[in-house]
Amino acid sequence: MAIDRRKAVLFGAAVAVRLLLFTAFPSLPVLLTGRVEISTPVTSFKRCIDPILAFAEVDGVLTRATVQEGLFLYTHNVSPYDGGVFHQAPLFLPLFALLPNPMTHPFATNMLYIAIDLLSASSLMQIAETGASVSSRLFVSARKDVRWTSVAIGAAFLFNPFTIATCIARPTSVFTNCAILTAVAKAATGDIVPSMLALALSSYLSLYPVLLTLPLILLSHDQRPPANLKTIAQTTTTALSTFVSALTGLICLSYFLTGRSWEFISSTYGVQLLLPDLTPNVGLWWYFFIEMFDSFREFFLGVFWLHLAGYVGGLSVKLRNQPLFITTCLLGIFAIFKPYPSISDTSLYLALLPLYRHVFPLMRYTFFATSVILYATLLGPAFYYLWIYAGSGNANFFYAITLVWSLGLTVVVADSLFAILRDEWEVERPEMKGKEVRQI
Repeated sequence: MAIDRRKAVLFGAAVAVRLLLFTAFPSLPVLLTGRVEISTPVTSFKRCIDPILAFAEVDGVLTRATVQEGLFLYTHNVSPYDGGVFHQAPLFLPLFALLPNPMTHPFATNMLYIAIDLLSASSLMQIAETGASVSSRLFVSARKDVRWTSVAIGAAFLFNPFTIATCIARPTSVFTNCAILTAVAKAATGDIVPSMLALALSSYLSLYPVLLTLPLILLSHDQRPPANLKTIAQTTTTALSTFVSALTGLICLSYFLTGRSWEFISSTYGVQLLLPDLTPNVGLWWYFFIEMFDSFREFFLGVFWLHLAGYVGGLSVKLRNQPLFITTCLLGIFAIFKPYPSISDTSLYLALLPLYRHVFPLMRYTFFATSVILYATLLGPAFYYLWIYAGSGNANFFYAITLVWSLGLTVVVADSLFAILRDEWEVERPEMKGKEVRQI
């Protein structure tokens, strides 16, 4: 099989950059792991490792468990969820238990995260090669020839500072991102069953990807159009059955892995649904619910989740001619409105956005949005330092800059949506191409 030289050079350079940062700055992973912009209560590498590195009383003996001894805790029925700190999927524990201690021998763990980045980039390049972003069964853009190559799109992802920082900090969100990109890549080639398997894995890890089920089914149908309504029903049923079966299998496996206990459900998915951990992050939920009276908490939790889920139906109907953009737009919305967002979610959205190079000239606020995001990126750590370490600020300092960050992302999402709709409109009415549009 022929090897694509450009792809090999790209992957080699990406690996070199990451290894250089890991080896030249050995304290950098520890520093970034503690940053709230990258690590959240449900993705933190430190929290994932801490239950394994913590002291645990086993059979009356106080034992310091290391990564290598993680399985020892399982066999003695010690649950990592007892302390109320670990909120991640149980399958992460045996994964990291197979690796050497990341505190003393980090190379294997570092290479694992680098490999996940490369797998994500490979899936992204497969999506680009399908051309699903410029043409679908029901729509072909008039600007379909204005595209970046798959290698350029992969490079934009691998050398995005947000992607590199996420890799160095080693949050578990990179596994979710990789599974999502794999699901999208399989759906973009019409392989609905592998797509649903990958989506089930990502939903198991982070819950929110379950909202991508409908857009990915639409994308798969677009790439391999069913012959009739009966075939559509059969394909959709197969997709949903595959998704539910795979997700159920992973949950049952976790049940046996945690010593026949369902405790992990409330500690993983319950935390994301009910938001008991209000650790600051770049999202909008934490400060709002800190100030919330307990009597109104359940109501607004429902409102926030309905707001997040409500975009799925509307976008799926409005953008049914461009199903790949539905997924892209939803990932941008999730990066803003999910309970525990981080720059990892932003890097995933920005990875898919270059697929729509052909509509970039139609976007109106590119400079403003870029400036706002850079402004928030630079000032966010400064405001957090003033609040937590210098003591010269308060929570309002950091929350204000997270609002600016969310504003920048919102402008990008809304502006890209406008550009897509404008592109569709110009195809329907060619005489309006290049003319100014005013909202009335």
